[in-house]
Amino acid sequence: MTVVYVNGEFLPKEEAKVSVFDHGFLYGDGVFEGIRAYAGRIFRLEEHIDRLYDSAKAIWLDIPISKKEMMEVCAETCRRNQLKDAYIRLVVSRGVGDLGLDPRNCKKTTIVCIADQIALYPEEFYKKGLKAATAATRKNYGEVLPPQVKTCNYLPNIMAKIESVVAGAQECFCMSREGYLTEGSGDNVFLVKKGVVKTPHPATGILIGVTRNAIIELAKKLGYPVEETFLTRYDVYTADEAFVTGTAAEMVAVVEVDGRKIGDGKPGPVTEKLREEFRKLVLSEGYPIYK
Repeated sequence: MTVVYVNGEFLPKEEAKVSVFDHGFLYGDGVFEGIRAYAGRIFRLEEHIDRLYDSAKAIWLDIPISKKEMMEVCAETCRRNQLKDAYIRLVVSRGVGDLGLDPRNCKKTTIVCIADQIALYPEEFYKKGLKAATAATRKNYGEVLPPQVKTCNYLPNIMAKIESVVAGAQECFCMSREGYLTEGSGDNVFLVKKGVVKTPHPATGILIGVTRNAIIELAKKLGYPVEETFLTRYDVYTADEAFVTGTAAEMVAVVEVDGRKIGDGKPGPVTEKLREEFRKLVLSEGYPIYK
C-alpha cells in the first residue's frame, strides 16, 4: 500500500487529498522537486532541498519546517513505503485560499511528499537512444519568473512535450527566442563534438539541474573539456553525440533530432562512459534512508 505524506500525516494513497481551494491546484502556485533514491540513499538530497527553499523564497512562499525536517520527510516517506530505490516528488503549495489571487489569503502552506517508482522511458530507449523534435514552444525567460524557480506550473513544458508526441518523438528540444538551444521538456541537454562536452549556457534560460551538475563534474573528472555555451540547431544536427539528463530521465542518449541522425545513430562512447560513471556515482553517495 502506497503511503503519502500530507501536512505532517502519513496517509494511504486513497486518503491523501488536498482542497480544491488550494492555490497549487487553482493557479499552479507552488514549487516542487523530483528526487531519486538509489540503494537506500537519496542522491544529492541537500542540493534538491536548497533549490526547493530558494524557489519558495523567490515566489514569497514560506515553508514552515526546516530544511533538516524536510530531508527527514523525504527519508521517512521512503521508509513508510519500504523503498530503497525510489522517485520522490516533494510539493509545497501556497495552500488553501479563496478564488482570488492574493497569496495573503492562503493561511497555511501545503506540503506533500510522494515516494514511488518511476521509469520515464522503457529500458530499450536507454540502450538504443531517443528521437527528439525541435519544439515551436519557446523557453520562458526570466523577465517574469527566473528559470531557477521550479514551480508547479509546468504547462509550457507540457505543451512542448505534446509537440514531441505529435512528431512521433520521445523528447523535444526547446529553443530560446533568439534561436539558442535551451533544454528538453523536463531535462537538460548535452552535445558532444570532437570530444568536447557542450551544454547550453545558463543565460539561455535553463533550469540548472542537479543531474546536469553531476554530469559536468564527472566529465571534468574524466578529462573531457566542458563548455557551457550558446548552441543552435546546427550544433545539434552536426553533433557527434547528444544526451539528456534529469532526475526522472536520469541520463539517456538522443540519436535523432528532426529526422537528422546524430553521429552514427547510436549512443556514443562519451555518452556511454558518462552514463557508466553516473551509475557508479549515484550508488556511492547520498542521504541514508535506513540508519
